[in-house]
Amino acid sequence: MTALTVARRRPGSGRNVLRLVVLVAIVAVVLYPLFWMLGTSVKSQAEIVNNVGLLPERFTPGNYLDGWTNFDISFGRFFLNSALVSGLTVVGNALSCLLAAYALGRLRFRLRKLWFTVMIGTLLLPGHVLIVPQYILFRSLGLVGGDWPYLPLLVPQFLATEAFFVFLMVQFMRGIPRELDEAATIDGASPYGVFRHVILPLSRPALVTTAIFSFIWTWNDFFRQLVFLSSLDDYTVPVALTLFIDSTSQSAVGPMFAMSVLSLLPVFLFFLAFQRMLVEGINTSGLKG
Repeated sequence: MTALTVARRRPGSGRNVLRLVVLVAIVAVVLYPLFWMLGTSVKSQAEIVNNVGLLPERFTPGNYLDGWTNFDISFGRFFLNSALVSGLTVVGNALSCLLAAYALGRLRFRLRKLWFTVMIGTLLLPGHVLIVPQYILFRSLGLVGGDWPYLPLLVPQFLATEAFFVFLMVQFMRGIPRELDEAATIDGASPYGVFRHVILPLSRPALVTTAIFSFIWTWNDFFRQLVFLSSLDDYTVPVALTLFIDSTSQSAVGPMFAMSVLSLLPVFLFFLAFQRMLVEGINTSGLKG
């Protein structure tokens, strides 16, 4: 059987091959910066300037050791700080946003629609506009530069200030049949009992989605952490990466890219661990009866 005969029997094979080539090209363009950063992390300082290709001419794995021990403290301290802030942010956003969404999406009280509209309106405010009044507020409360420097970063997360996640969970809860709430109420469950035994177990996909995006956004956050953190011991990974460039414009580019590669691993592993649940959360729009 010739190749021409096979092609005639499969009229869509040429289109599939073309589609595959286009997808591979798109993936290559998207992943090129990542591959370039990975290759640059094992180049010497002189080669980084002269060689813009992906592969190094001379393999320099010492950049990872130099970056890890470049400061007075180990770079691992910055990883621990980022893990602490990101982990507590995930817990705060998941708990507070879920409770706020339950109140706005399932309970009935006066001005409920007004408060929901106001909450949605906060999405229109850029974060850079809010950072100044937040800094003034937290400084007046003595939370900036105190014994626990991460409070300005964590307190808002436990007060349901992330309107995007509240809106996400409200929309998810609207897909849960209210008959379940009514059945639980008939059985004697209080509003807290309905939340504990009905809403909370069914909201796992929305919680996982919130947790993943909260972790990724917090781990990569630079601006807010730069504003509120002032001590080297308290720096997180995004802020610490800027220390490789000093005031005289002398930079350790190789170690900086080496630490940048390592900083991607927690995000990748966190996403990989919860990828299946994230897909379920995106595909789930309600309950199938």
